Amino acid sequence: MKGRVLAVDPGTVRVGLAVSDPLGITAQPLEVVPAAHAVARITEVCEELDVDEVIVGLPITEQGDEGESARMARELVGKLKESTGLPVKAVDERYTSRMAESTMVEAGVRRRRRRGSVDMVAAAVLLRGYLDSGERS
Repeated sequence: MKGRVLAVDPGTVRVGLAVSDPLGITAQPLEVVPAAHAVARITEVCEELDVDEVIVGLPITEQGDEGESARMARELVGKLKESTGLPVKAVDERYTSRMAESTMVEAGVRRRRRRGSVDMVAAAVLLRGYLDSGERS
């Protein structure tokens, strides 16, 4: 399947979004939304950008366990399937936030600015890995 993919990096306070191009080749950070409004905003973004598929980062521990954050991510997957009518799947997001943070540090982004945008950069890292993996629906 080709078409835009939206990546969601869920958090308890903020949710990062990233989107691919229509051919599903590039991954671009999009925005950060308050967690309380995430489902509604993600649904809007899917309609506005003609998204074909959504992936949600699944926070798994280094030992491979799923905790409360993973349960909340799986709950978000269900809500997004219902609200968007699109294929939505959970994807292992281990290390995406760390990779995003280190990329931003290397790029010289100041700490104050990183705090607000690391979530959408983490979503782009998640999306890039997904697009490269060949696991698309």
